[in-house]
Amino acid sequence: MRFAAAASSGLVAGLAALCVAELVSVAVRPEASPVTAVGGAFIDRTPPWLKEFAVRNFGTNDKLVLQLGILAVLGLFALAAGVFAARRRVAGSAVVLVFGAVGAWAAVERPDGHLPDAWPSVVGAVVAAGVLYLLAGTLAPRTAPVAPRDGEPAGGPGSDGGPGSVPSTLGPVPDASGPASSGLGPVPSVLGSVPGSFDRRNFVVAASAAVAASAVAGGVGRRLNSSELAKAAATREDIVLPRPASPARPVPAGADLGVPGLSAFTTPSKDFYRVDTALVVPRVDASAWRLRIHGKGVTRPLTVSFDDLLRRELIERDITLTCVSNEVGGPYVGNARWIGVRLADLLREAGVRPPSGGGPADQLVARSVDGMTIGSPVETVMDGRDAMLALGMNGEPLPFAHGFPVRMLVPGLYGYVSACKWIQDLELTTFDSYDAYWVKRTWSREAPIKTESRIDTPRPFASPKAGRVPVAGVAWAQHRGIARVEVRVDGGAWQTARLAEETGRDTWRQWMWEWPATSGSHTLEVRATDRDGSTQTDRRVGTVPNGATGWHSVVVAVT
Repeated sequence: MRFAAAASSGLVAGLAALCVAELVSVAVRPEASPVTAVGGAFIDRTPPWLKEFAVRNFGTNDKLVLQLGILAVLGLFALAAGVFAARRRVAGSAVVLVFGAVGAWAAVERPDGHLPDAWPSVVGAVVAAGVLYLLAGTLAPRTAPVAPRDGEPAGGPGSDGGPGSVPSTLGPVPDASGPASSGLGPVPSVLGSVPGSFDRRNFVVAASAAVAASAVAGGVGRRLNSSELAKAAATREDIVLPRPASPARPVPAGADLGVPGLSAFTTPSKDFYRVDTALVVPRVDASAWRLRIHGKGVTRPLTVSFDDLLRRELIERDITLTCVSNEVGGPYVGNARWIGVRLADLLREAGVRPPSGGGPADQLVARSVDGMTIGSPVETVMDGRDAMLALGMNGEPLPFAHGFPVRMLVPGLYGYVSACKWIQDLELTTFDSYDAYWVKRTWSREAPIKTESRIDTPRPFASPKAGRVPVAGVAWAQHRGIARVEVRVDGGAWQTARLAEETGRDTWRQWMWEWPATSGSHTLEVRATDRDGSTQTDRRVGTVPNGATGWHSVVVAVT
């Protein structure tokens, strides 16, 4: 019983740490809470193979799995600390302080970390150490009364049975030679502590008070943090996007083939993939947001507000984005209608020239409010494509999860070198002098999107009926466009698929081929050819360092 209580005291102390840290984070920022800080530090130090494993196996739930894992580790540590503190009260409490120092270090050492970010972890650890110390005190074993020796009062040596004496509650102790001994030998005169015996009432009262106080602190902290997030949400709701000076062309009816199971031409915002390192989605107040443009070759540094961007000439374009973590046939690709400001116009206004025009900078480093850095080739950003600072997605202000209030995107480049969300800084520099976040983690400096295609229907291991079976999917080669898609069955001759109408070379393109299916197990494969004449390679390569390649295939059993 005492062991279970000791373990529980550790959990109570851990709960106190997290709840108090939540309250303290109100004065700093939500991202400074221990779970988020430690999780972010873990992500920053995750090797590419482990990141790919998480994305591949957990998808967009990878951050939830990480948070649950951190809580599980904290729980195990709390259990162990409670048991240790029951034996060594001071040392057990000190271990909690050391663990808090680790959380403080993780918060400060993040790319966007500042010294105040340490406070939630520090204060939470101090409170947890105090709670554990107090609870461990209630677990001290009670001492059994001392059996009297011959001729002594029942209170034990030195007791006269008067005031202050301890009455015996155990009754007389039989003589060792009497019948009660049963040959067990003499009974010691001092019984000592009784294993597992402690003041349960005091422990329950103290633990209950600590849990109640923690719940109040955590609830107040969560409510206050939520109110701050609500303010940011209110600024988004008040935004009315102006009509673009250069609207996107209407999506022609032939751009969507309408095949059941085929990805829609426009991906709804709620279904658009999300791959980033933010454990807590930043909620930025658009009215307070600013973007700074500075660095090498900038002759007129700029600082612009969200309203400044709204007053500029806006463009609207359908653009497909692809994550470099997308494996062959994977889901991390989507097409949306974006509205924003041409990035090249802003750079020219700041005096920036591309390298081909004599500019000294060849890399544009975008920095997010959460510390992410993404490096893009200046030449590519300024070569005439629709690179933009996007303000809206599918007719509405950007969702928070996709970069509100402003994000960057460059058609034809993988997201890790172009699509900075929650952007707040643009610095002109060189690739030789600075490596952005993912480049430091062995990914390539420059990463043009590769020509790829995917079978959406039939699904793997489907059982279509024999006859005419529509085989359909999407293909993409942003900024080059798709010229042809071919399908083959069981390694046979390639068959040309029908392409949906093209809306632009920066979007994916639907395709469909009617397969005269016969019964049995069959393997379907697809490949695409872009408008530069390059055909998708069959060589299977993983996502590291600059995107996966290979033909997508599915196996079906026709009945």
